[in-house]
Amino acid sequence: MTVTTLDVLTFNLNNPSKNRAERQLDYLAARPESVLVLTETADSAGCALLADEFRSAGYDVVFPPPPARGERGVMIVSRLATRPGPAGLSYLPHRAPSVTVQTEEGPVDVIGLYVPSRDASPEKTERKTRFLEACHTDLPLGAVGARVVLGDFNVLEPDHTPRYRFFRPFEYRFYRWFAEVGYVDAFRRMHPDALEYSWVGRTGDGYRYDHAHVSTRLATSVRSCSYIHDVRTGPDRLTDHSALGLSLALRPAAPLAVTVPARAADTTTALF
Repeated sequence: MTVTTLDVLTFNLNNPSKNRAERQLDYLAARPESVLVLTETADSAGCALLADEFRSAGYDVVFPPPPARGERGVMIVSRLATRPGPAGLSYLPHRAPSVTVQTEEGPVDVIGLYVPSRDASPEKTERKTRFLEACHTDLPLGAVGARVVLGDFNVLEPDHTPRYRFFRPFEYRFYRWFAEVGYVDAFRRMHPDALEYSWVGRTGDGYRYDHAHVSTRLATSVRSCSYIHDVRTGPDRLTDHSALGLSLALRPAAPLAVTVPARAADTTTALF
């Protein structure tokens, strides 16, 4: 199969049980994207199953171990050969792993991001503030290089509709920071006025928490960027977040000879 676009998916695993991880594996192994950024991972049987199954099938898997039980992070799974990406964060680095993949147009960095959530407690507010400050300091600028930063940011755009009073200025500042340093919100580039939500609360209120930002150099390469709601709303309910798919007009190089993970329902013997 010849792949003519670099396609990336961010999918919030919601720290799955082993049973739900097996269903997520079936879904993710059948996806067309070359790179999967899986957020809300943990030191758990479900996440270990996903990492082990993808590795055994020949994928490159980057899964920094969370430093403590109960802590969350990010896993990157790739059908393309990877090398280490830009240097990580100085605070909670397991929440921001990165890889570099090769395309015929040159290398592209993929940075997965899972920003801590918070409530009104001083401890969780300080933790989120500190993490976002580390992002401001340590993430590479979007004005140079070819780069995608995507995942569950747990922040909203400043003009989000509806507006929620409990979000604070430092959270909106993080969204604005991307544009200030040369990144482009890929979803907003393709859908400037759309009201779509990647997480919906029990009261029916919607939040666009999951994002994909591309560096200036890649902005004109964005072919599509869309939410995939059925993983959240469908009968299988694989997760509590909608996924977000991004397609770039870049031709991937160095594909790996991956096979379908053994536990996946799809019995196709090879994807490349």
